[in-house]
Amino acid sequence: MTSYLPQHEGFLQYWLLLLSVVSIGNSVQSYLATSYTRRVYSAPETTVTPLHSRAFGTYTALASIIRLYAAYNITDPMLYHLALWTYVVALGHFYSEWLIFGTARWGKGLAGPVIISVGSLAWMVSQWRMYVR
Repeated sequence: MTSYLPQHEGFLQYWLLLLSVVSIGNSVQSYLATSYTRRVYSAPETTVTPLHSRAFGTYTALASIIRLYAAYNITDPMLYHLALWTYVVALGHFYSEWLIFGTARWGKGLAGPVIISVGSLAWMVSQWRMYVR
């Protein structure tokens, strides 16, 4: 069973793999219902449509695929950069929806993705030299 896991030293690649699997689940959920997306975009005047939920799910699926490839090829500088940028884009999106557009409110729905994005981004930046040779 361990032969299916990434084969590099350290734990970052396992984290990327875990987040990829969880995020694919979130993508599927976003296609099936708007309830998860409504937790993130929870401002009272915000309407989350099925289209909006599916678009969110599509971006999440794309980011998950990039992170999955990076987990298995963590020493590849291009994939490492792409995975890192998925967190930058996610953070930019979540912060702008919260602080600029007002469609998201700070709470459980927004805190989870923001904390995961900030933590993952910081971890990836701090571990660049360990993985990319």
